[in-house]
Amino acid sequence: MKKGIALLITVLFVMAITVAIGVGLRQVKEASWHMENENFMLQASTVLDDVLNILQSSKELEQLAQNKSSAELFTFLSSVSFIPLESSGLKMDIKISSARSNFNVNSLVDADNIINTDRVNILNEYLSKYKVNIGYVDILLDVMRGDENITYNRAIFDEKPYLFRDYVASEKHLNEVDDFYMKTYHNNNLKRIDFANLFYFSKNKNIAIDLNYATMEVWKMMLGCDKKKATQLASGYGGYSSLEDLSLNGEEKLALAKFQTSYFEPYLDVVIDITQNYKNAKIRFEYDIQTKKGSNFVYEI
Repeated sequence: MKKGIALLITVLFVMAITVAIGVGLRQVKEASWHMENENFMLQASTVLDDVLNILQSSKELEQLAQNKSSAELFTFLSSVSFIPLESSGLKMDIKISSARSNFNVNSLVDADNIINTDRVNILNEYLSKYKVNIGYVDILLDVMRGDENITYNRAIFDEKPYLFRDYVASEKHLNEVDDFYMKTYHNNNLKRIDFANLFYFSKNKNIAIDLNYATMEVWKMMLGCDKKKATQLASGYGGYSSLEDLSLNGEEKLALAKFQTSYFEPYLDVVIDITQNYKNAKIRFEYDIQTKKGSNFVYEI
């Protein structure tokens, strides 16, 4: 009887040790996993710092800022548009392009929350070609106008009460708007629109579109033209210095005048994709060549 009890106690003791070891190993594994993640995040931060330092110390960019030359900007962007790097198992892809190729959707309203009806009408006309209801732009305007005294047109904040409502801050923020619209109107036509090459997101509403780098989708929206004309204008990459270079008709010139445009905007859109084993990070920011400062940082890890 005593031997049976002793054996039972021994078995229970071994089981307890086994469980304890199992829990301990799991904790070690979790700690190791957290350490790996922290190390990866540290490496991503270091990569960002290195890229910023390279941009800030670039003599080519410094000269470009002094000369304010669209030709030099074109040469720079053509030579550094895509840079693949790899070091100690860490893979990096750096993409640099103009940060003024898209339309800042937040410029549908001004700093005083007054709607720019010309731009709203032009955007609605563009969206109507994809059979998107005008209610979509109303929802966008709601999200941009965070003043509590404004009566909202839509119920998006009833469904999403914590949704940021001062301006459209990012692609993910826009996705929240898109999701609400598609559920409300039972309309999935938004999926047909190339928003990645149409909208830019910045709280600074005083942003010009650099016509040397405007995308085909932006040209289609601004002028209301067909894909052929928009493709032709977008292919003029880096070759415009005046309105005459665009070969627009009178109606197209009037439409273009509704937007803030330029032929030289010294701002870079920098995207860093970092991969190590199963971990990925994407860092995107805007770099001002003249002030040597980065802004609008977006991290996806």
